[in-house]
Amino acid sequence: MPQYFGQLPILEQPWSIIGTIKTFNINDRHIDFSCTNARFRITILAPNLIRVRFTPKNEFLPRRSWAVTLDDSEWEKTDFKLEETPETIEIKTEQIQIKIFRQNSHLHCYDQSGQPFACDAETGLGWRSAEVAAWKQIEADEHFYGFGERTGLLDKRSEIKTHWTIDAVDYGPLTDEMYQAIPFFIALRPHLAYGLFLNSTYWSQFDLGVEKPGTWRMETQSQELDYYIIHGPQPAQILQTYTQLTGRMPLPPVWSLGYHQSRWGYDTEEVVRQVAQEFRTREIPCDVIHFDIDYMRGFRVFSWSPKRFPNPTGLLGDLSQAGFKVVTIIDPGVKYEPEADYTVFDEGIQKDYFVRKPNGQLFHGYVWPEKAVFPDFLRPEVRYWWGECHKSLTDAGVAGIWNDMNEPSIADRPFGEKGQKIWFPMDSQQGPLDEAATHAETHNLYGLMMARSAYEGLERLRPHERSFILTRSGYAGIQRWSSVWMGDNQAVWEHLEQSLPMLCNMGLSGVAFVGSDIGGFAQNSTAEMFARWMQAGMLYPFMRAHSSMGVGRREPWVFGDTIEGICRKFIELRYQLIPYIYTLFWQAALTGEPILRPLLYEYPNDPKTYELHEQVFLGSSLMAAPVCRPGVEYRAVYLPEGVWFDWWTGERYQGPTHILAPAPLEIMPLYVKAGSIIPMQPVKQYLDEEGFSQLSLRIYPGQGEFTFYEDDGHSFNYRQGEWATTVIRVSQKNDQVIVDIAPRQGQWKPPSRTIIIQVVGIGEKEFVDDGTGYQWQFP
Repeated sequence: MPQYFGQLPILEQPWSIIGTIKTFNINDRHIDFSCTNARFRITILAPNLIRVRFTPKNEFLPRRSWAVTLDDSEWEKTDFKLEETPETIEIKTEQIQIKIFRQNSHLHCYDQSGQPFACDAETGLGWRSAEVAAWKQIEADEHFYGFGERTGLLDKRSEIKTHWTIDAVDYGPLTDEMYQAIPFFIALRPHLAYGLFLNSTYWSQFDLGVEKPGTWRMETQSQELDYYIIHGPQPAQILQTYTQLTGRMPLPPVWSLGYHQSRWGYDTEEVVRQVAQEFRTREIPCDVIHFDIDYMRGFRVFSWSPKRFPNPTGLLGDLSQAGFKVVTIIDPGVKYEPEADYTVFDEGIQKDYFVRKPNGQLFHGYVWPEKAVFPDFLRPEVRYWWGECHKSLTDAGVAGIWNDMNEPSIADRPFGEKGQKIWFPMDSQQGPLDEAATHAETHNLYGLMMARSAYEGLERLRPHERSFILTRSGYAGIQRWSSVWMGDNQAVWEHLEQSLPMLCNMGLSGVAFVGSDIGGFAQNSTAEMFARWMQAGMLYPFMRAHSSMGVGRREPWVFGDTIEGICRKFIELRYQLIPYIYTLFWQAALTGEPILRPLLYEYPNDPKTYELHEQVFLGSSLMAAPVCRPGVEYRAVYLPEGVWFDWWTGERYQGPTHILAPAPLEIMPLYVKAGSIIPMQPVKQYLDEEGFSQLSLRIYPGQGEFTFYEDDGHSFNYRQGEWATTVIRVSQKNDQVIVDIAPRQGQWKPPSRTIIIQVVGIGEKEFVDDGTGYQWQFP
């Protein structure tokens, strides 16, 4: 079958295979190998991290700044030993051993116990006119996770995963290309895991044993194969190193962790006011209302409709007084209006900021404003200009930006007419002169660079307040600039179910702040489905209900009193857990670890967790088993090794075991590991609401430790040390449970408050927090 570059078929040609090693030399941390017909380089970056570069050309490609944040020289120097045998050249670090075979240039990796991983298969390295590739062995009982945004189940073995950003409308479980392109995965088997990042922004693909069982292949339509191998031995260490390589998320404003309400169809100021009033009247917590494209004047970006939203500053001021933040959508397409005095278009034309065809003509396509042109976000000066354009929104009080249609999604004729999706010409030039590239190389970066522009722009325009950025499209490293949602899903049970592995695989790809539209964007939800989706959505790092124009609304009250009560219960639980969840965000910003996690992340040596996609962890303490099928009142739950407690009843279980958990409509099975410490707060209607001076520590008997993080939740002062951490430990001695709260660290001081220590099943104590530390014994 032909390979595809976007929609352009490339005729298959036979592969040329790398030959025998002729010479090699060591240059600092690089080992360069010259072969009969190609060359490759291995760079030792850390004891668990190597970089492999292969080219059939004489020279390697210049470094690109887009995804990898650290140049090879910026890594701390790592000691390694090199030894030669007649058959191999062997490199050893503290954690791994690499063997390079002289006869065929194959590369094999081994851990300290001698277990192989990431070993070249029979073909090894190869190339043909339009692409380069590598073939590696699939070890017994090896499973594959990550790959960015993916539909279907959790494990991707025996599947093909292509990285080319598209508008994946109406996606299903067999969809391949998606909105996000992140060519990174984690391979796992008991007691060993490794990660692999293919550092290519061109079209690329992983074949995980489809063409040839027992062999996986990666290929990219580039002149060079550039990839990083990261040894674990567990997923946590892999993600820590991978996000050191591609960057970590900044701390978001705490309000963005609350409940978001959205709809394509809040089309007037009056409708928005009614929605906001309903939340406050019904006492359902909500922090954010999203404005879809209806707020614009004729879909012109950075404009307000004078008829539907005549006084945006007044509207957003009133919403702010009621505790709501506003997030507005922005698309990359700028309406083509040479005679209309449209400032955004006029400035972009005057400064030559829009993408052009190879012949120099302005490129255009059709999106919501019909004929449109598109900024070249690869150029720093264009990103700065676009960021400044957000001033028309932030001046009115907008606190966050929702970047959409940025794959980019473009049609060849106006919407509503028959046509097809198109891309910029593959050989059109993008980027600055010192890093110029064709669209073939930069297509997958368009959404990432648009998100970066918004993030940097709002940081300038709102210098004292953290802003919220959301994007549909992105590439590896998108976590540095934006949160991500899973695009236009549907109100079907299958999409509720697959949202869990989708979000978990995003977390395993370094992107922790993720969510799916609760209730489904397209089609009509049922009452039961919406209640179950709200229960699962309470666990999403980004919690938003959203729906399309022309389908049923998705506010918590639209399905009647019973469903409204269930929604209120789980939104309130989300708000109670914010101190715990905000600490998880801090941990993600610090180490890159996911917030929503599959069980295999916590139990990587337990093969029973490898296929579990309907159970998830929120952090390392709370494990949920959402119901994803209609009519279910009981569901099977796997409890891994250790002691577990039922969140609702306090019932104790000894794992590993399977149980049949009661799951009536008003209950989502939820369990807590023994030794867990869960900081909680009273229910608020919005997270900046004042008048609360209580913190609860819900503690489960056992052995455990939790570092609780706090700051003001909205400013950048934490960057100057205005934060606080408190280490809390729980232990058990005979019949006594001992709770030890260490003195608070850091420069930030919380308001005066009472702390309630609740040891589940035993008792509770209350004291005034002065930050000096305490120790309590129960009973």
